[in-house]
Amino acid sequence: MKTKHQIFSGLFLLAALCISGMAQAQVAVIVNSKSPTATMTADQVSAIFLGKSNTLPSGAAALAVDLPESAAARDQFYSKVTGKQAAQVKAAWSRLVFSGKATPPKELATAADVKKFVAANADAIGYIEKSAVDASVKVVLSVD
Repeated sequence: MKTKHQIFSGLFLLAALCISGMAQAQVAVIVNSKSPTATMTADQVSAIFLGKSNTLPSGAAALAVDLPESAAARDQFYSKVTGKQAAQVKAAWSRLVFSGKATPPKELATAADVKKFVAANADAIGYIEKSAVDASVKVVLSVD
């Protein structure tokens, strides 16, 4: 027979697991509000952020911007959109930069900076928490 302590411990662990799963916010891939690009697939976004493509679906040269490595939204974005972890992304960019084939996305300090940059540049693409989206940018992909 289980003691009350064992039951409460099990319930606490279950609650902690549920809360940690909900703690991840939705991430929105954003472009300038005036961009002709309405939607993008995860593969299209992944290609831009991994240096395999440098164009938006409209044909314009993409100006990609990243959140800092310390941002939780960055880890979620890369793992869900590209299927890669931070170390894998860093390694892929190191190879591309060394070979002179591509330049990594510009890293900005905060989500507010990413949103401001995207809002000010017609061909910019970035990602922020969906809760931070406003009319200055357009969501082209939502990442759960």
